[in-house]
Amino acid sequence: MDYSKAISWIFEKSQLADRAYAVEAANTHVLALSRHDTSFGEAMSRFDLILPDGMPLVWSINAALPRKEKLRERVYGPTLMLKTLEASQDENGPFRHFFLGGKESTLEKLQERFQRQFPQSSIVDCYSPPFGNWSDDETQKIIEKIKKSKANLVWVGLGCPKQELWIAKHLDQLPPAVYFGIGAAFAFHAGEVKQAPFVLQKFGLEWLYRLAMEPRRLFQRYFTYNSLFLYYGIMDRIRH
Repeated sequence: MDYSKAISWIFEKSQLADRAYAVEAANTHVLALSRHDTSFGEAMSRFDLILPDGMPLVWSINAALPRKEKLRERVYGPTLMLKTLEASQDENGPFRHFFLGGKESTLEKLQERFQRQFPQSSIVDCYSPPFGNWSDDETQKIIEKIKKSKANLVWVGLGCPKQELWIAKHLDQLPPAVYFGIGAAFAFHAGEVKQAPFVLQKFGLEWLYRLAMEPRRLFQRYFTYNSLFLYYGIMDRIRH
């Protein structure tokens, strides 16, 4: 998959309106956690489209592919969000966006930016859910809001692994639409968290930039799951 093919797939599924489809932009954290945590791995197996979000993941995939099949680029979640919004611009068109997650102030900034950058896109609603675990009543409230909005592109920014587990658990209950596990994209596009410079992204060092920005929050995650990603990669090479 590249951006163009991914967006074509997303638009096609959103128009079927036959069920909920789940899309994930997966980095090394997601892949390592899927191997390490059985319940998370089972949740990810319910996703319909998993895209290679991180450059280390692209390199790992390409190492096992023939030259003509190698991936030319990653499909970075925050960029996919921008490109999808841009491609869906049609004020009265068939594509309707819903944002789920983040603080109310974050969602306000998101809407302001996107309405300025993509004035013909249709953002039908958004919702900032309470922190912590949700009751069944809260989940039902979210489902009803999505259903009432008639959204068919639902961006879920609850952070990993919460967003993936929530989508997978409720996939059969969710209104027909394409649901994205989009991670930190809300904070990036709202201007609350800086993205790594392009050159660092290109060389797979985005994690290092984010670690420098938020060392206390991210050290354990990156140390643990980057190490596990390398371990599983080495073990796979040995087995094959």
